Amino acid sequence: MSIDLPESAVPPPTGPGGSSPAPSRRTFIATSAAVGGAVVAGGTFLAVPDEATAEGASPSSRVSLTVNGTRRTVTVDNRTSLLDLLREHLGLTGSKKGCNAGACGACTVLVDGDRVNSCLTLAVRLEGAEVTTVEGLAEGDRLHPLQQAFIDEDAFQCGYCTPGQIVSGVGCIKEGHTGSPEEIREWMSGNICRCGCYVKIVRAVEQAAGRK
Repeated sequence: MSIDLPESAVPPPTGPGGSSPAPSRRTFIATSAAVGGAVVAGGTFLAVPDEATAEGASPSSRVSLTVNGTRRTVTVDNRTSLLDLLREHLGLTGSKKGCNAGACGACTVLVDGDRVNSCLTLAVRLEGAEVTTVEGLAEGDRLHPLQQAFIDEDAFQCGYCTPGQIVSGVGCIKEGHTGSPEEIREWMSGNICRCGCYVKIVRAVEQAAGRK
């Protein structure tokens, strides 16, 4: 396909000896704009590849981990978060994507018994890990004591943050940070409830911890 360049963008005539002088800055800019992304190099037009073509396929890895007692092996993009692995690859949508920046706690899960923000955790770093989500707390039809306590205390309103609150509360109890309402509030402070059910959430954690 031929490209008609505006007169001002045509490279200067060949100099003595048949060699073409290097294009000036003005010529370079004009010709680049005229061909929409081509580059002049030594008088020759070089097409600039698309960004996607230049990058190629994203690197991926195979990871095996135990989720709620079941061994799962998946191949994921190396940039995939644990939250996206759970929601998009395993269909476990209990863990919620709130801020996606580790600030709200809606995505809280347990990894090897410790509380983590799954939105900030790379899935490929969890080879061999044991992950527990809100779906894995109940035993059949029997709710986890903290799940039941949330119902008893009416510790939720819209419910969006509730899975993360419950999983975080389970971790809080396991860590032994339930000595007082103030201690519970401190160690649950990473979980935000926009509906403001904090008083009832604390009561639910107290109940599950055996204080009530």
